[in-house]
Amino acid sequence: MKKLIPLLSVLGLFAFPSPVHAVCPVCTVAVAAGLGVSRWIGIDDSVTGVWIGGLILSSGLWLADWIGKKGWRIPHKEITSILLMLLFVIPPLYWSHMIGLAGNTLWGIDKVLIGTIVGALVFVLGVGIDKWLRTMNEGKIYIYYQKVIVPVFLLTISSFVLYLLTI
Repeated sequence: MKKLIPLLSVLGLFAFPSPVHAVCPVCTVAVAAGLGVSRWIGIDDSVTGVWIGGLILSSGLWLADWIGKKGWRIPHKEITSILLMLLFVIPPLYWSHMIGLAGNTLWGIDKVLIGTIVGALVFVLGVGIDKWLRTMNEGKIYIYYQKVIVPVFLLTISSFVLYLLTI
């Protein structure tokens, strides 16, 4: 019976889905999956960093949206949430010696950090492009999952460019 309760809880999430707002969990899962796959197949740390940056931004914006739904009054909730996610990701990477390895640099900057910066900037650009596309289409999306597709597509293109720079 104790094992059945968690299973029913997870199934309940799929049975009663909530509407999608801000940067959705689907995008966060897509970014996390991209990160896991790229590390698994041995892609350069700068490329992996792109997905880390996207994951940080996606998770931060998702947390900010959740805080807003709860009605909590936190000043600058987006910035606060993103900074919190940075604290959850960057120090553990440093402590686990994934950041700061000798010779693991691109243009004199650690590959994971440069990739993270590029990924964060590209993700912000993707969110901005999604919003711009909606304003061009009277507040409507052009294609389903547009707010997921645009940032993930830009992260993929950035990954490819960094890959070409590091081969």
